[in-house]
Amino acid sequence: MNLSVLRLPHARDLPLPSYATEGSAGLDLLAAISSDIKLAPGARAAIPCGIAIAMSDKYEAQVRPRSGLALHHGITVLNAPGTIDSDYRGEVKAILVNHGETTFTVTRGMKIAQLVIARVKRANVVAVEELPDTKRGEGGFGSTGPGGA
Repeated sequence: MNLSVLRLPHARDLPLPSYATEGSAGLDLLAAISSDIKLAPGARAAIPCGIAIAMSDKYEAQVRPRSGLALHHGITVLNAPGTIDSDYRGEVKAILVNHGETTFTVTRGMKIAQLVIARVKRANVVAVEELPDTKRGEGGFGSTGPGGA
């Protein structure tokens, strides 16, 4: 599967997204910002990544948090995973939120998120008068036991 990546003018000096290791599932996304962005505790911002992408209509790109930023600083992707549809051609951005206790500074070229490419199966929507019964029924939000959803 080919991922076409257009490097935008404000990111010409930054590398394209890449896999950090042979076994990495996500491509590293970098902050394509002209000046530092300070995220106070509880603050959020859409951080531009300096790229636009194109892929087959059978795929999506998911913007996901970086585990190190989450663990060490409380920084995560607010709508994780953020979906980039195959027909979107605008700039890829990561909506970061600071759940930490101190202000976090995003700098140019910093690895801020990861991009995972996933296959999409489209559903045929069928209107019905009723759904088949199951043992669980309408139980949700903890109905399957402690820790269940």
